[in-house]
Amino acid sequence: MAALVLVLGVGGYIAFDRARPYLHGSGCEVAVGESKMPLDLDQAANASTISAVAFRKQLPERAAVIAYATAIQESHIRNLPSGDRDSVGMFQQRPSQGWGTPAKLRDPVQSTSKFFDALVKVKDYLDRDVHDAAQRVQHSADGSAYAQHEPDGKLLAQVFTGRQAAGARCWYPPDKQTKSRRPDAIREMRRAFGPRLQVDGPGPLTAGAPSRPDSWNGVKVTNARAGWAVAAWAVTHAQVYGLKEVRYAGRHWQSDAGHDGWTADKNAPGDHVIIH
Repeated sequence: MAALVLVLGVGGYIAFDRARPYLHGSGCEVAVGESKMPLDLDQAANASTISAVAFRKQLPERAAVIAYATAIQESHIRNLPSGDRDSVGMFQQRPSQGWGTPAKLRDPVQSTSKFFDALVKVKDYLDRDVHDAAQRVQHSADGSAYAQHEPDGKLLAQVFTGRQAAGARCWYPPDKQTKSRRPDAIREMRRAFGPRLQVDGPGPLTAGAPSRPDSWNGVKVTNARAGWAVAAWAVTHAQVYGLKEVRYAGRHWQSDAGHDGWTADKNAPGDHVIIH
């Protein structure tokens, strides 16, 4: 009887261990202390893009907070194909109001860039209330609505601008993993963060180059904040581009165990974000 119980116990553990990656489904979470915010994979990828563009434009965290509050109110941080009248994209910008073509406004990098370009033209925008600054860009029917999203905007900004280390995690089951397209991921990352982002490592980087899943690339960073911003971008885009592992500053995230978040890795460097 004892042997039977042991066999059943071991068998049950093996079955659970194999099923565990499927039990959590797909999703992401950002966390700072006890404050947590769930996101789906698309929302998380869009959110990390907003801070990446702020990095490229060398804007302060406050600018990202305003952008997040706006995107939450306008689209729940989703890249919407349509909206009120001719509004499209994360910020529900209108081509008829001079924001650009629908195709450009459906591009998260370009629509975010256009938002920030308009925001920095608002006089003293950093000293204004979040909803006031956002409304002076958006000219919406009810500008006060942006105020309710300021706490979530601050949480997202802390994580995705890198002020909070290891604050973003994403997970998805094995059947949702995709073929490695790391060269494409690196090019998109540099499009969002800008050409100041230096990338090295043995993995190919040229357009159209085949990905080598057994290889890696390293993104050189000069400070921890930039490192965690890059790491968060990589984690939130991992499912789309088939990235398997992100390593930085003594921790790593793995797609096979994404729900576990960032775990210890004593060999993960502090001067490069390693992307497999």
